[in-house]
Amino acid sequence: MPAEPPIEVPSRLSEAYALLAAGPIVPIAGGTDIMVRITGELGPLPERMLDLSRLDALEGVALELGTLVLGARTTYTEIRRSALCREHLPALVGAAATVGAVQIQNRGTLGGNIATASPAGDTLPVLLATDAEIVVGSHRGERIVPAVAFFPAYRRTALAPDELILRVRIPLLTGREVRFRKVGTRRAQAISKVVMAVSWRSHGKTAGWSDVRVALGSVAATPIRAAGAEAVLEGARPTPETADAAAEALAAELRPIDDVRSTAEYRRVVSARILHRIVRDAGSW
Repeated sequence: MPAEPPIEVPSRLSEAYALLAAGPIVPIAGGTDIMVRITGELGPLPERMLDLSRLDALEGVALELGTLVLGARTTYTEIRRSALCREHLPALVGAAATVGAVQIQNRGTLGGNIATASPAGDTLPVLLATDAEIVVGSHRGERIVPAVAFFPAYRRTALAPDELILRVRIPLLTGREVRFRKVGTRRAQAISKVVMAVSWRSHGKTAGWSDVRVALGSVAATPIRAAGAEAVLEGARPTPETADAAAEALAAELRPIDDVRSTAEYRRVVSARILHRIVRDAGSW
């Protein structure tokens, strides 16, 4: 195994920004991927690492003017235990519960899941489906990046080399429902074959859905939104015919790959069935 890179441990955000500006340096939070990084299996070995564990500015879950705000260092366990998350966004709680084992949930962070930018990241479809905003910062100041624009290519993000993920802002819309589903090789501690989050706003049983979002992971090089399926569901009611049409549209627009975890055809078929099931459950038929 290569030697462990030196680790910087700032106690203030300004120190972290200065270290990033002087780069190259790789930020780590929970460090759950660090052994893989050290072995070089996820790209080149980092020259230096930036331990964010002492930065209190990256912690906390709060409700601010109708927006759920989560610090980048919020762990999966903290998401699961958060009364605010359970009340306002149970789909994110469900996604956090599917990540690894308890040990990983205790260490792994929401910001780390975003920065790693794996197409199989379990929380990422929820962020896309809820129009989340990623707040990033550097010595130049802060800026906001929509989650849908945060993953431009495989394992790449919209972060500049001197920027950190600070927090995630998720608007809480009146009447919005969010559903989450994950399919893996087994029920727990599995990397997803397909992961999906669907959100919509409903204004009564006889009204059609609005603001529909269908987001998926593990079916493309990045987490994606499924525009074709969204178009079918927008304005429609959750009827059997709607479920059939949405599933057909999703299967037609996906272009997954074969890999060690699954085949492209399996991912296409299962994605369509998951969406069909979500619409069916929403319509209670």
